[in-house]
Amino acid sequence: MFAQPLSAWLARRGLHYSWVIVALTFLTALSSSAALGLPGALLQPLSKEFGWDVDQISSALAVRFALFGLMGPFAAILMERFGLRNVVVTALSLVAAGLVLATRMSAFWHLVALWGVMLGIGSGMTALVLSAVVANRWFETRRGLIIGLLTASSATGQLVFLPLGAWLIEHYGWRMALLPVFFACALVAVGAFFLMRNRPSDVGLLPFGMDPAAAAAAAAAAPAAPMKITFGTPFAVLRSVSANRTFWILFGTFFICGLSTNGLIQTHFISLCGDSGLGPVPAASVLAMMGAFDLFGTIASGWLSDRYDNRKLLFWYYGLRGLSLLWLPYSEFTLYGLSLFAMFYGLDWIATVPPTVKLVGATFGKERAGMVFGWVFAGHQLGAAAAAYGAGRVRTLWFTYNPALFAAGAACVVAALLVMAIRRQQVAAAAAPVKAAA
Repeated sequence: MFAQPLSAWLARRGLHYSWVIVALTFLTALSSSAALGLPGALLQPLSKEFGWDVDQISSALAVRFALFGLMGPFAAILMERFGLRNVVVTALSLVAAGLVLATRMSAFWHLVALWGVMLGIGSGMTALVLSAVVANRWFETRRGLIIGLLTASSATGQLVFLPLGAWLIEHYGWRMALLPVFFACALVAVGAFFLMRNRPSDVGLLPFGMDPAAAAAAAAAAPAAPMKITFGTPFAVLRSVSANRTFWILFGTFFICGLSTNGLIQTHFISLCGDSGLGPVPAASVLAMMGAFDLFGTIASGWLSDRYDNRKLLFWYYGLRGLSLLWLPYSEFTLYGLSLFAMFYGLDWIATVPPTVKLVGATFGKERAGMVFGWVFAGHQLGAAAAAYGAGRVRTLWFTYNPALFAAGAACVVAALLVMAIRRQQVAAAAAPVKAAA
């Protein structure tokens, strides 16, 4: 009802409706990912009120990360079958409901159900797969830049709400800290309901940057039989790529990516700073600083991924991240030390995503890029789940996070070496079409 008139109005001013889709996707990722980042500020308040150990709370958050990732391969199916608008609205509604219902929880299983299951499924229905789908459907050019922009919104959203959340926790209690993110999710859901569309053809357009002559030639050519999409298709895709060395390198390195970001720093940084005498509001401000640097770093990564060898970019990203994590315990958690870490680590927070998406698309083809990346992203979130629980367990057993930081830093160095094992000819080759599962 509103999309077509708005598209026509923008076209008269030389603007493509794809930028509206990008804005909606940006806000969706920003608000839903904020719900993933906020519980990192709630470890201590929940522990004090309910008597739950840090590793016990971390286990519920690990469920959230695991579901967040495992939903990835199926998110592409949901978007194909039900459309972007329905999936985005449903996902944001689940996240908002999980947040607001948590204000009434009184037992540990409530935490698992609301913040483990509902937030995990809701955020996983969009996650980074939505960014990949939007970039591939709505853009013929500038895909790397778009993926970088949308990825940055996801990582930044996990961090920028934290200072406000920590301040509300300190002055009004943890329940009040949930409300800003709840209202953000609700408002974006309303916007998506009225303006989100599935494909450029829904508003009478070609993808941004597509040559009309090339589009006409492609339409005139005999179309290949389309791949039948079912809920068994992700497993068929997984089987078809399971013998591909590049897939497992990307899966393994993205496992380390999730382990060293969402699972460790996002979940435990405020608690880590608390162990060194830094209050939750200053610690959350450091995380927000990381989010600000990440916005620039990941957008720049998208720009670089369109121009340079993506393997070499990943080598530097993982290597520098590993060095920053190995250095963190020696920063003494001073303002200078943490600011330096926030700048250095923040620029690299999730800059790995654009090169990884580009490598997936180049190796496995545009048609399957969404589902294959969904499986690679599942590895990311399984790594995050392992670190969310593992670092909490380390803290409970040894009263310090240092072993977890050293292990994550060393893993990043390993990931930097692994990506260089991807052969150039593997990246250039596209795999054969796969038959859907019955």
